[in-house]
Order: sequence, then C-alpha cells, then structure tokens
Amino acid sequence: MMNKLSKMEFASQDKAVDLDALCQEIRERACAGEFDNQAYVSQDIIEKLKKIGVYRALVPKRFGGEEWSPRQFCELIETLSKADGSVGWVASFGMSPAYLGSLPEETLKELYQNGPDVVFAGGIFPPQPAEITDEGVVVRGRWKFSSGCMGADIVGVGISPLKNNEMQGLPRMAVMPANKAKIEMTWDTVGLKGTGSHDLVVEDVLVEKKWTFVRGEPSKLSEPFFKYPSLSLATQVLTVVGIGVAAAALEEFEKLAPGKASITGGSEIANRPVTQYEFAQADAEFQAAKSWFYQTMDIVWNEIIAGREATAEQISDMRLACTHAARICAKVTRKMQMLAGMTAIYTNNPFSRFVNDTNVVTQHAFMGDATLQNAGLVSFGLKPTPGYL
Repeated sequence: MMNKLSKMEFASQDKAVDLDALCQEIRERACAGEFDNQAYVSQDIIEKLKKIGVYRALVPKRFGGEEWSPRQFCELIETLSKADGSVGWVASFGMSPAYLGSLPEETLKELYQNGPDVVFAGGIFPPQPAEITDEGVVVRGRWKFSSGCMGADIVGVGISPLKNNEMQGLPRMAVMPANKAKIEMTWDTVGLKGTGSHDLVVEDVLVEKKWTFVRGEPSKLSEPFFKYPSLSLATQVLTVVGIGVAAAALEEFEKLAPGKASITGGSEIANRPVTQYEFAQADAEFQAAKSWFYQTMDIVWNEIIAGREATAEQISDMRLACTHAARICAKVTRKMQMLAGMTAIYTNNPFSRFVNDTNVVTQHAFMGDATLQNAGLVSFGLKPTPGYL
C-alpha cells in the first residue's frame, strides 16, 4: 500500500524525499492557516511535490516519467490529502498526462524535453470562442476553477474553435506557458480554500494547433495508462482527496476521545456508549466505501493490463463508487465533528476544516446527482449522458 511506503521509494533526481516528513510539514502549515489564508499552496510545497514524484508519476518512461498505475497515484494523493485537503487537491492534477496524452507525440517530446516534472493547471468551462488562423488559434477569455494555477508551469483552457463565426469541430483545450495567462485571485470559499482555484484570463494569445487537443479523446500513445478512462481518473483523483481528509478526521478523533472529559463532569468521550457505537459505524462505512472505490479501479486496470477493454458497466461502477465515497466521507467528517463536541468549534481545531473540505468535494460536478441517474441508466442497459463514460 502506498500509505506504507518508505522514503526510499520516493527517490527522485538522486535525492530521497521523506514522504512522512513532508506530510507532517504540510499538516503543521495547514493547521496554522497558511494555505487557506493566502488561498493557494505555497511554491516551496509545489517544489517538494515535484521531488516526491507527483508530476512524473503518470508520465511515460520514454519521456522520463515513472508510469505508475492509477491506484498507485491515487494512494499518494490520499496520503497527501490526509495531511491537508487543499494540498492533495492541487497535487491531484498530476494526473494531467491523462489529458495531455492526447497532444501529438512531437508536442509531448517538446513539453518534457527538460524533464517530466511539469505542473499543469487548467480552466475548462465554459469553452471560449477562439478564432482559427493560419498559425493556430487566437485565445481570449476567462475561465474559473483553475486549481493550482499559482504554481503551474503550463495552463490549459477550454476553447471553441471558430472560422467565419462558425464552430469547427468539438471544443478543444489550448495549452500554453503559464506566464501567458493572468491570474485573478477570485477563490474565496468555505472549503478547500488553499487550492488557489482562481480565474485564468487570457488576452489574444496565439496557440499553435499542435498545442491543442480534444479533452477526453483517445490518446495515440501505446502505454496501458492511456487506455484507462481519462474522465473516470479525473473523478477518482478528486474523490480520493475526500478519502484522505475523512481518514484524517477519524484518526484525529481517535486521538481526542480517550482522556477528553466534558466540562460538565460527564464521562470521557471514549467511554460513552453512543460514541463507541457512532465511531464504529462511521469507520465501517468509510472503510467499505474506500474499499469499493479502489476495487472498481483495480478491476478496470486489470482488464487493460490483460489487453481487454473495460465494459460500460465497469466504468460506470467507478463513477458510482466515486460519488458514493465522496458522500460517505462528508458524512463521516461531520459525524466526527459532532462527536468531538465544543472542542470542534475552535479555529485552531481541524474538524471544521475537515467538514468543509469534504463537503466541497461533493459539490464537484463529477460527483453530482446526475452520476447516480447515469449509473442507473447503465444498469438498465440504457445510454447514459454523453461524457459520463
């Protein structure tokens, strides 16, 4: 399991990085409010994420990457999210090779020519009109929810290519150096406050066609990872943030309950039958949801490794497991906050942050109610909404 890995298994660039030490540093800085107060993850943490291999994990070996499996990557994001949800969320965009793999191979060689540790951030919706020229497309507009943009090397934005005011083909993503876009710090939320999911603003930037692609289209790369459903992975890497945060909430309460007595003279929290019952039930629900989440991932990955295509039912199970896990994690963190009593209301206590972070995960469109409807459609042999699978 990734959560048991030693520091030597994160050797990168001739230097071993101690994951446990990094997570402890992240936890301490998050508890001090650093990331939430400034509304982004500090650049030195981004550099340390590079060193533990977050951004090279899914890059093909031919470009200097590690070619991890989706599960390996998600387990790393879970570990980081247990230290802080915002850091885990930002790190989750290390899954970008799943998208960028749709770029031409020559473009990818250029992208990774100085190494595989390339930090990507993107704002996809709504796709903005982009005029086609002989040289490429002229990009302008504003995009919201650009998580991690403050520390990005490159950014991608959603565009609708136009010629003579008529849309040409499907919407695409245009990739450019991060310094070609302006960042407006608009991210002011109740949870995942440190993700820096600000607005990107681009003003008349010419992007060559070779730096554009249709998001979700099949990659031409041959590695097994590029056969894995990219939209499912995009959902999984966000869901696992909630899993990490919920694990932190359970662990925090386990430490709090013994020895914590009520100021009214009541028994210690751990000695109360209702606490014992509620904690055990929450832990069981969490472990079951987490197990199913990873199980669906393993089933699809094993099919791909065996040279087979995943079925619609298998892919749908991954999406359904994500929505289920996200909601269970939000439920679990709220339960731990309630069981902690008045201790949990103080700003120097992490329980409210745990609750707010996991609730924001459930608000993402990938984990919305439409997922449940689409899963039902697939179960009945009917066609789901385009983009679900």
